[in-house]
Amino acid sequence: MLDSLVAGALADASERRATRSLAEVESAALARPAAIDALAHLAPADRIKIIAEVKRSSPSRGALAEIADPAALARSYETGGASVISVLTEGRKFGGSLADLEAVRAAVSLPVLRKDFIAEPYQVFEARAAGADLVLLIVAALEQPLMRELYALIGELGMTALVETHSAAELDRAIDLGAGLIGVNARNLSTFELDQDLFGTLADRIPAGVVKVAESAVKTPADVAHYRAAGADVVLIGEALVTGDPVATLTEFLGS
Repeated sequence: MLDSLVAGALADASERRATRSLAEVESAALARPAAIDALAHLAPADRIKIIAEVKRSSPSRGALAEIADPAALARSYETGGASVISVLTEGRKFGGSLADLEAVRAAVSLPVLRKDFIAEPYQVFEARAAGADLVLLIVAALEQPLMRELYALIGELGMTALVETHSAAELDRAIDLGAGLIGVNARNLSTFELDQDLFGTLADRIPAGVVKVAESAVKTPADVAHYRAAGADVVLIGEALVTGDPVATLTEFLGS
């Protein structure tokens, strides 16, 4: 599934590049105001921090929410106390777009994450051109030399990379990269099964000073508390927010 998602994302990027060249996207990216410092917003604090996700659907769950107005949802997230807004921009399985990212960027003052299957520089320039402050890099989808190249480019553009891992071996690769923001995703990308305890088994391996993000399997305040007790600085939440009252849910989760 991951290979299919990456291939689809690259094919879609190739189509966009046919109408908007790399040079044009790079120029637009460099013309953007400076990216917001996401690490400052996600720095460890007395309570958990939340990356709130604009997410219409997923391969594992299908349609989740229509989200006709992603900007309005993002404003609700900001009101509810989120620290960062994540926007799915993959269209085939997640129903997202760069237009969603642009709308969210214009609507909130928080850092915005482009969550997609990033595997070439063009997509990184697209992210900054659309206003992203963070870009997701999935270790399982990238060979180390390419990941280093993309990680360096993200930094050169003033953005922050959220480096996502699913195992001890992938975590070692993220650490070797020097990542300052590392996520551990509870969802197995091959089977889509969830292991909420994976974060806890890997958290102690993450160096001091690195912001630790727990991803997936967050449906209740107890889930947030579970991750917090295991050492998470941040949790990334999508489904629970788009399928309920986002402000009330964030308020409840932040009190965990």
